[in-house]
Amino acid sequence: MENIENKETEIQFDSYAHFISGTIDPMTIEHASRWIMNAKFNKIEKPLTLHINSEGGDLGDAIGLVDLMRGVRPVRTLAYGNLMSAAFMIFVAGEKGYRAIGKNTTIMIHQFSDSLEGKYHDMKAYAKECDRYNDKMAQILSDCSNLTVKDVKHKLLKPTDVWLTAEDLVGYGIADIIF
Repeated sequence: MENIENKETEIQFDSYAHFISGTIDPMTIEHASRWIMNAKFNKIEKPLTLHINSEGGDLGDAIGLVDLMRGVRPVRTLAYGNLMSAAFMIFVAGEKGYRAIGKNTTIMIHQFSDSLEGKYHDMKAYAKECDRYNDKMAQILSDCSNLTVKDVKHKLLKPTDVWLTAEDLVGYGIADIIF
C-alpha cells in the first residue's frame, strides 16, 4: 500500500525546491523559470530553494534567470559539487543571507567567453557585445556581493579562470553559509 504521507512530502518538496545540474542551456533555464513563475502566480509563500551542481554553460540564459530571481521572486541558492561559469552567476543572485555552499564545492568564475566566425564588421560589432556581457557580469557580481565593480574585475574576472574556495565566497559576500 502506498504511503500517502510520503507522497505529499515529495510533492511539497518539488514545489519549493528545484535542481539545476549539467549544462546551463535554454531548456534548463526554461524549467527553472517556469518553477519561479509558478510560485509567483500561485502565491506560494514558502521560500524557494534552487540547488545548483553545474559546470556552467550559456551566460545569456543564466542572466535571464538572474533577472527573474532578482526581479520576480527571491530564491535561496544551495550549491554543491560544481559551481562554475554561468552557474556561478545564478548562485550569486540568490537571496542574500540564504546562499549556501558546500565546503568541498569546486568553484570557478571567468570572463565572458565565446567563439565567432564571420565577416570583419560582424566580429567587431560582437566584440562590443562581449564587452557589455563582461560589464553585466561585473555589475551583477558587485550588486550581489560586498565587492565594488573594480574589485570584481580585479579579483574575479581576470584574463584566466579564477578558482575559489567556499571560504573565499563567504569572504567576498557571495555566499552566506558553508555546509
